[in-house]
Amino acid sequence: MSSRPPHVLIIGAGTGGLCLAHGLRRAGISVAVYERYRTRGEGLLGYRVGIGPTGSRALRECLPPALFDVYLATCARSPRYFNVITQGMRRTASFTLRPDTDPVNTERSVARMTLRQVLLTGMEDVVHFDKTFTRYDQRDDGTVTAHFADGSTATGDLLVAADGTHSAVRRQYLPHAVTRDAGTINIATRIPLTPHTRGLLPERIEQGISLIFGTGGMMGVLHVMEFKWDRDGSLKPGVDPADAELLRGWPGLRHDNTRDNINLVVWSTARRFPADVMERRGEELILLALRLTRNWHPNLRELLARGDPDSALPIKVATSEPVPPWKSSTVTLLGDAIHTMTPGRGVGANTALRDAALLCRQLRQAATGDKTLLQAVADYEAAMVPYGFARVADSLNRSGTNGDDRMYKPVVGRLALLGARGYFGVTSRVPRLARRFVDDFYSYRGEED
Repeated sequence: MSSRPPHVLIIGAGTGGLCLAHGLRRAGISVAVYERYRTRGEGLLGYRVGIGPTGSRALRECLPPALFDVYLATCARSPRYFNVITQGMRRTASFTLRPDTDPVNTERSVARMTLRQVLLTGMEDVVHFDKTFTRYDQRDDGTVTAHFADGSTATGDLLVAADGTHSAVRRQYLPHAVTRDAGTINIATRIPLTPHTRGLLPERIEQGISLIFGTGGMMGVLHVMEFKWDRDGSLKPGVDPADAELLRGWPGLRHDNTRDNINLVVWSTARRFPADVMERRGEELILLALRLTRNWHPNLRELLARGDPDSALPIKVATSEPVPPWKSSTVTLLGDAIHTMTPGRGVGANTALRDAALLCRQLRQAATGDKTLLQAVADYEAAMVPYGFARVADSLNRSGTNGDDRMYKPVVGRLALLGARGYFGVTSRVPRLARRFVDDFYSYRGEED
């Protein structure tokens, strides 16, 4: 057994890496995070990530209690409904979601940039920016040294890859662990929320998350992101006094440019997009989205047309190939660095947070001498690999995120579309089935280790 707690190096200041860093520091374990972006405001737009019970539970476990309260205060208004609509905005189904009175067991809407600012709070001495990882060396004394593009190095007892889908750590450590194109492409847009754009949406759509099953293999998702601060960053009237006090004392709001908006994402099989779609940006990308949605409701098309050009983003959806277990060492991985998944089940961030909490628990045991560091890593990986790749498989086979989905076939696609709409329509109209659908939604997103 080691006579001292380990020093942990984390590559990547994403959701999972920063959650782990908070948990380790709370446990008294030395930790340093190395991030390739130069500042805390780079690299992310304010698109939505849904944090379910699994993710919120991990955050509550790892964050200081006061910072977890800030996390809750910075969440956007929670969705009240999960809707399924047609491209003509006809509502096929609508399920009432649970209210967000419980701090954990609900669905929360979080802006990626806002969550980053929450997780960076109080970590100024832990996170090192402008550090592009290039390689590592595992040494005979059991330590591991990370090398960075600027010529600097860092040495610790454990190196954790939290550097996302294109992980440089994974390429060196598990070169046989690869990702592949899922065969679909998203165009993500962000529309400022104004009285006019709000008025383009029926109440249930404005108050919920809406999955768009369009004809011709065009899919979409729409959700409104409404925060407790206005476009100037000042607190809105009527904010709960306790939340207002937390937000006034939270320095992260100065770094966060996220404001009320409507996220509208359209996607389809990659075959529907021009070959250069990944190079397109701004107005050109918005015009492409409009061309692909010619038969959509005029209100949806107006929202697309009003999208902020600087926020328009093409996303080539990727998925990890299953990888057999490997021999554990002083390098390990979490989140997208090992199990990249499509957004089909909306659990990528939640699974990364689950990884972080699990790894933190294992490293606490190593720090107290209850097990060796290598045993802690092995026990973490023995649990993480099965549930992580189960989520990968589930996500690939859900909601048309696989480019080979029947939804995208010329003839069979029409039948698949009718079948999907019919399933949701019947399920939402039979109370017993609707309750089971909602219960299953939270059960899946709240699964524990």
